[in-house]
Amino acid sequence: MNTGPARGMRDFLPEDVRRRQYVIGVIADVYQKYGFEPLETPAVENIETLQGKYGEEGDRLIFKILKRGEGAETGQADMALRYDLTVPLARVVAEYRAKLPKFFKRYQVQPVWRADRPQKGRFREFYQCDVDAIGSKAPVVEAELCNAVSDVLLRLGFSDFELVINHRRLLTGILNGTGVAPDQHAEALVALDKIDKVGVEGAEKDLIARGFEQATAQRLLGIIGAPPHADWLAWLEQQMPLDDDGRAGVENLREILRLTKQTSAGAHIKVEPSLARGLGYYTGAIFEIKVKDLAGSLGGGGRYDDLVGMFSGEQVPAAGFSLGLERILVVM
Repeated sequence: MNTGPARGMRDFLPEDVRRRQYVIGVIADVYQKYGFEPLETPAVENIETLQGKYGEEGDRLIFKILKRGEGAETGQADMALRYDLTVPLARVVAEYRAKLPKFFKRYQVQPVWRADRPQKGRFREFYQCDVDAIGSKAPVVEAELCNAVSDVLLRLGFSDFELVINHRRLLTGILNGTGVAPDQHAEALVALDKIDKVGVEGAEKDLIARGFEQATAQRLLGIIGAPPHADWLAWLEQQMPLDDDGRAGVENLREILRLTKQTSAGAHIKVEPSLARGLGYYTGAIFEIKVKDLAGSLGGGGRYDDLVGMFSGEQVPAAGFSLGLERILVVM
């Protein structure tokens, strides 16, 4: 009999457990010093809670749980393993809104599960270390999240990392300005988010394969895939007229950069035009942590002002950042 764990899962022996507990302890200590409170949610959620929140690619990676009894024979599923910690948080806020403070700051360190292809630094069961603020649209929220995450990494001994940011509304403005139809925005964002892995030429091929005209793909990549500029936002404003979404995104990013300039995040933060983040619930600023020689990021996040409203019917502003414990440990 095969005694190894299931593919994409791992056993943790005592030395591994101690290392993990040390990193989790540092993360929790920093988040608590910023005033974030602990929260835990169940490993299993109702399937309707998760589906439709992560975009087409994310929904395919949800680990579904077959119904008991006759339902299992027909392949029906009514529950699923937790895919991330953000959607469960939105459900909790909608369920306990009357009991929670109007401005609610929480951190959460728990495992999540994804039916992904296992590879170095990527597993089917892994821990996320989330920090979120619910109840304010002010850009100081994003700035504080960036600062808290930077403090965590510095405490753990990281120095050579980049905190890259972009904005979903800015991306919408660029897509509109380069002739991408609104019903093609989601497809375009998926392709753009892979530029750092496949390059501009690979992204162009992907866009064409997704049904985009070559001229449209080249116009879009001429902006998103342009060589780095010292002030990319100023360069962008010179290259094309921006609509209301684009201008709002530029203004918000500039304010976040201003607020973080004199903080621990200031030396590491920069605008990354191709950053799109595939999850469908982001509405504003988006972030990722990058380090050299790692396929993928150490973590990411962004603003998701509409997600709680999917459960409660009222708009509740929110933003969060998630660090991947497994990838931090791989690099360390």
